[in-house]
Amino acid sequence: MESLVLSRGLLGLASKFLLYSLTIIAMFAPLVSSAAQGPDGDQGEMAEHVDRPIPLRALIEEVQQKNAQVAASLQAWQASRNVPKQVSALPETQLSIQQFSVGSPRPFAGYSNSDFAYIGFGVSQDLPYPGKRQLRARIAERESDAMEAQTDSLRRTMVGNLKMVYFQLAYIQQTIDVLHRMDELLGQVQQATEARYKVGQGIQQDVLKAQLQHTKILQEIAHHHEQEGILESQIKQLLGRQQESADIVTEALTGRVLAYSAADLLQKAREQNPDLRSKQISIRRQDTQVELAQKNFRPDFNLQYTYQHTAGEFRDYYMASFGIRLPNRGRQKAELAEAQQNQIRAQRELDAESQRVSAEVQQRHVQAKTLEEQLKIYRDGLLPQSDATFRSALAAYQSNRQDFEALLSAFLDVLNLDLEYRNKIVEHESALAELERLTGVDLP
Repeated sequence: MESLVLSRGLLGLASKFLLYSLTIIAMFAPLVSSAAQGPDGDQGEMAEHVDRPIPLRALIEEVQQKNAQVAASLQAWQASRNVPKQVSALPETQLSIQQFSVGSPRPFAGYSNSDFAYIGFGVSQDLPYPGKRQLRARIAERESDAMEAQTDSLRRTMVGNLKMVYFQLAYIQQTIDVLHRMDELLGQVQQATEARYKVGQGIQQDVLKAQLQHTKILQEIAHHHEQEGILESQIKQLLGRQQESADIVTEALTGRVLAYSAADLLQKAREQNPDLRSKQISIRRQDTQVELAQKNFRPDFNLQYTYQHTAGEFRDYYMASFGIRLPNRGRQKAELAEAQQNQIRAQRELDAESQRVSAEVQQRHVQAKTLEEQLKIYRDGLLPQSDATFRSALAAYQSNRQDFEALLSAFLDVLNLDLEYRNKIVEHESALAELERLTGVDLP
């Protein structure tokens, strides 16, 4: 009876304590909730903003707008568009004033008593042979077009560099997650080795090997964090961001499928590659340069007019003159020979660049297709098989039917094949990025 009363007393005390605790929690719950939500009531908004993955396409738009090298090249091209007007303009007009004295070096000596003393005003204008100015303007236009193609090539190069670094950063960030996950899986192996060691079925060496593997994974994680920081710095440099700005979280990489054939990509490269376009423009420029060198055998002209004012009792003088500037034919022959040699050189450079681009497109196409097959083998065969082998080895080890070396080997196979698979994805995406740069095709 006394124990029953004591039990009821304890139960009543526990009920009061529980009621008091619930009251305290109800009082402080709004404060805790508001602190977690932040000043705007959006729970974890800042943390989610920091950790939200940034799409690659958004960074591509940013590098095109804010990369310093691309901006400088764009300004240089826009400046070159003003050159055709400069070179096609007439030479500067020359104005002159003359004062002619008679009988003394003093200014205006003899001006009132000699019809030879005068004050003269003249104008002179050089006139190139018709067609020369237009040819110079066409050459400048070709140079501006070539600079535009070079700007496009630089832009594509910077976008390609961004993609390469982005893919590497994505690989590093995903690898860190894989290492953490594999370290948790290794914890199961450690528990199994320690359990067997405690009951006398295992040896201490197995426990130490499991601990050693755990330490190696921690070392790899630290190394990957170092690589992550380096790649973050490279991306910020390409984007023109401050180095102390927020770090970039990448999206998960997924292997795309290359839908274009090699012939289609080669045709796109011939039509849209900026380096080839620059070489083609260079040939047209050299063709115009040859035309100008031939036109330079023609003479240029000079037109002058002078008005000479004398004293009131004498008549004024008016003089017009027309001059011809004959070219040095030896020099012009050398100029024409140089232009013709440069014309041949430009064609050879186009042929070499076309072969280089075609070969690189073909190589990247073969690489991408081969990697697609390898990725399929990893997804459908190696990865699930290695995981099943490890699970089987772990179960056999726990039931004392397999040694630790076989279990550790199966664990390392899972880890290494997972990392190899992700590295193959990076290689595949990098090959596609190179194809995009070479052909101007935006691969889905």
